[in-house]
Amino acid sequence: MRIALGQLESGVDIRANLAAIDRFAAEAARDGAALVAFPEYATYEKKKVDATFPAVAEPLDGPVCRELAEIARRHRIALVAGVVETSEEPGRAYNTLVAYGPDGGRLASYRKIHLFDAQGFGESEFIKPGPSTDPVVFGHGGVRFGLMTCYDLRFPELARSLADAGAQVLLVCSSWVPGEHKTEQWLALNAARAIENSVYVAGVCQAPPVSVGRSVLVDPMGFVEADLGLEGSSLWSCGLVGLAS
Repeated sequence: MRIALGQLESGVDIRANLAAIDRFAAEAARDGAALVAFPEYATYEKKKVDATFPAVAEPLDGPVCRELAEIARRHRIALVAGVVETSEEPGRAYNTLVAYGPDGGRLASYRKIHLFDAQGFGESEFIKPGPSTDPVVFGHGGVRFGLMTCYDLRFPELARSLADAGAQVLLVCSSWVPGEHKTEQWLALNAARAIENSVYVAGVCQAPPVSVGRSVLVDPMGFVEADLGLEGSSLWSCGLVGLAS
């Protein structure tokens, strides 16, 4: 199994963000990747979550998700990305990951459980936590993937529940807020979740300045096989040793 990590510099221009996702998906497919993962808020992002997030939110059958499904279908690759999903509560949206298969069919969706209300950041003011704590795992190419979003990484019980549900690769789609020692924490926590669960962890992150960058793939022994660094938008792909394709 070959997967790709797409580190983005997403902004408020949804069409530009979708175009970047399309370019990276095409490149990943040409490189032989079976799946490409993008960060949380891949289709709409700002330095701080505000009232514009619920304002731009759409249902999972709306235009943004239809375009993501079409990108996956067009390039014959599985795709995971973060979107802003409409909720039933006025003024708040869901922070949701969606996964589409190479045929454009939706493989899974996951609404972020643990919202980032820390260090002066109040995500829950405009984002509603997912109502279910059930682990979200999907299969593709003979491999089982588990979905986590950013701050979820600090809660080892979620990673363990995904591993117990059969996940061999944890996709941690993130926009890790910068701050003192935050990059070191990001790297350490990705490695910890890999080691303690004997799984691969693919932590794909928004690029600076909105986030820390440093998208990584960590193997089950805690070895960092890839680190995309701080250089803005970039793509990397590699095979996962010992996993079926």
